[in-house]
Amino acid sequence: MSSQPLLVAGEVSKSFGTTRALDGVSLDVFPGEVLALTGPSGSGKSTLLHCLSGILAPDAGRITFDGRDLGAMGDRERSALRRDSFGFVFQFGQLVPELTCLENVALPLRLAGARRRSAEQAAGELLDRLQVADVAGKRPGQASGGQAQRVAVARALIATPRVIFADEPTGALDSHNGEQVIRLLVAAAKERGSAVVLVTHEERIAACADRIIAFHDGAVAVAFQRTAHAGGTVAGR
Repeated sequence: MSSQPLLVAGEVSKSFGTTRALDGVSLDVFPGEVLALTGPSGSGKSTLLHCLSGILAPDAGRITFDGRDLGAMGDRERSALRRDSFGFVFQFGQLVPELTCLENVALPLRLAGARRRSAEQAAGELLDRLQVADVAGKRPGQASGGQAQRVAVARALIATPRVIFADEPTGALDSHNGEQVIRLLVAAAKERGSAVVLVTHEERIAACADRIIAFHDGAVAVAFQRTAHAGGTVAGR
């Protein structure tokens, strides 16, 4: 694992009206690591994920990706970053219902200009890797919840993103399917050298991470390093 962080948050704060969601949070994310953000609902973990991914702009502090300041980017540059360098998995998948599962997975490559045949070939290989090749020709509504979420994981991985943001990706699944999905996500991401920022309130899901950072009231309450890696900092008031 690289000794240089890929994603850096420095003294990040964010409020919604009078509610302070983040209170001076600092952390590093390294290439190839899985970082779990845990804590109760309303603790700030999802807000931090959305700031790290450029979906939300912090009120104060600085976030950089590969040395580039997200706050200095225009909307078009941030959109390109989310398309080309970031992958996303959400709680309910957010697949396009009119497309087949194969077409959903191929979509990021098609948007980036890939030919349909090559994009769908790569999508089919990834669906097979995630053990859902049998739903390739089905629409998301015809797949089970666990199958659809694996399709969403495949879509997040297809363009080999440098960071995958997973916001409660197992929250709508039973424990068996949830554990299967997260283990497949972690294994596939590590194969490709992608970092994973995982938001979860479930201890058994967080246990798959290299590092765990627990939040409380918008600040870091405690951080655990589960496996050795090149280093890292984490702080918060």
